[in-house]
Amino acid sequence: MDHIMGRDPMQIERHWQRMMKGGFYRGGSILNSAVAGIDQALWDITGKKLGVPVHQLLGGAVRDRVRIYGHIGGQTPRDAYGNIPVLKETEEVLKNVQIQLDRGLTALKWCPADSLEHIDTATELKNIVARVEAVRNYVGDDIDLCLDFHGRFSMAMSRRVFPLLEPYNLMFIEEPVLPEYTDHFGLVVQSTSIPIATGERLFSRTEFKDVLRSGIAVAQPDLSHAAGISETRRIAAMAETYNVDIAPHCPLGPIALAACLQIDFATPNFLIQEQILGLGKGNNGALMKYLVDFSVFDAPNGYIELMTKPGLGIEVDEKAVREASVNGHRFRGPEWHHRDGSFAEW
Repeated sequence: MDHIMGRDPMQIERHWQRMMKGGFYRGGSILNSAVAGIDQALWDITGKKLGVPVHQLLGGAVRDRVRIYGHIGGQTPRDAYGNIPVLKETEEVLKNVQIQLDRGLTALKWCPADSLEHIDTATELKNIVARVEAVRNYVGDDIDLCLDFHGRFSMAMSRRVFPLLEPYNLMFIEEPVLPEYTDHFGLVVQSTSIPIATGERLFSRTEFKDVLRSGIAVAQPDLSHAAGISETRRIAAMAETYNVDIAPHCPLGPIALAACLQIDFATPNFLIQEQILGLGKGNNGALMKYLVDFSVFDAPNGYIELMTKPGLGIEVDEKAVREASVNGHRFRGPEWHHRDGSFAEW
C-alpha cells in the first residue's frame, strides 16, 4: 500500500511496476494476488473517472458478447471403501447439467475423476470414460464439454487416458498435470488431439512462456491471482503470438467476473469465460449479493452482452462487502489420500 497511497490512481502502469518490483522478494501467489486486487480497483477508478468501460481503455471491444460456461460437478460422498459411487454421482451430475441447460448455457465443465494413483487401474480409467460418456449422451453434440482434472494425473496417466476420451469431442481438457511439470507439457499436448488448457496456477508472463511453447490450445490466467488486468492482457497478447486462446479462470465472485469480462471484450484471442454465479434473470445467489444490480450478467442464451457502464461495469454494494469481511474467508481443499495413505491431489 505504501506504493500507491496518496498517489494518482490513473497511473496504473506506474503503480503496477512499483508494486511488483518494489520489494526485494518478487512474484508468487500472495504478492501477485494482492497486486491483482489493487490493479482491478485502479482500472475501475480510471474508467469511472473518464466515464468509459475498462474494455474501452484496453483498445475497445472486439466482440459484442461473451460466451460463458457453467459447472456441473457433483458432491457425492465417498462410500465405506473411500470411493465415489459412479452411478450415484452421474445421476447428480446430470441433474446439474439440466439446471445449466435450462439457464441457456451451451458449454459445461466438470471433473470426471476421483483421486488417482500415479498409474491407476483399468477400472478407474473406465469410470472416467463412463462419466464423460453419460454426459455426452445426455446433451448431444450441440453442447460443448470441458474437463478439469485439477492436476490429478501423472504424466503417464494423462497419456494413458486421453485416447479413451477422444471420441467424445471435448472442447478442452484443463490442467491434466500439475503446473510444476510445465517444462514437460509438450509430452501431454503431443499425446492427444484433444485441445489442452492450463494456467490457473501460473501468475505471470514468465511462468506462461514454457506452456505456450509446448503447444497448448488454451491459456487460463486468473485475473485475481495473475497480477490483475494489467498482466493478464499481456499474457493474452503473448498467447496470441503462439495461436493460443485465453479462457480466464474465474471460479469466484461477481467483481472478479466483471474484471474478466472487460478483458474478454477487448481480447481478439478470447475463447470462453468461466463463471460459477448461476447466471440468469432473477438470480439472487449468495455471491450476487455484493452487487447493487446484477442484471449486467444476464445470459439467457449463454452469452453476456457487451457491458457499457463505466469502469468494471458494476456497482458494488459496499455494505454487503463490509458485512462479509467480518467473517473473512478461509477456503481449504479437502484432504485426500491414496490407497496406501500417501497424499493425493484434490
